[in-house]
Amino acid sequence: MPGRKDGSFFSFVVQEHHARTHHYDFRLEHDGVLKSWAVPKGMPDLPGQRRLAVETEDHPLDYATFEGVIPEGEPGAGTVLLWDHGTFRILSWEKDRIEVFLEGQRLQGKFVLLRFRKAGEKDWLVLRAKN
Repeated sequence: MPGRKDGSFFSFVVQEHHARTHHYDFRLEHDGVLKSWAVPKGMPDLPGQRRLAVETEDHPLDYATFEGVIPEGEPGAGTVLLWDHGTFRILSWEKDRIEVFLEGQRLQGKFVLLRFRKAGEKDWLVLRAKN
């Protein structure tokens, strides 16, 4: 399942989120929504690096272009900035392992998300794979 039936690719976004705790939101288009993870230390930039990624609620596709301030009192209150965006190809999408090839402005290459059940039900590891 590399892309859509029409040959186009899926979209991804990484948003820098200055909320109660500073983190990055990694979002992948899948099944009509943005599957989302909060990555506290930012996306890995070097092959072999891994970071904790905590699964969060799905977001609507139009959230991929959101940049602005979420008001106090709302979930995720704080400033959201677009850090990177682009398209990706699905290499594998399974319950506990997701492999994608990102083609963004900052992030390019193969990334793998692995469910990290020992840490918690919503915890994953995101790692930059060797291409």
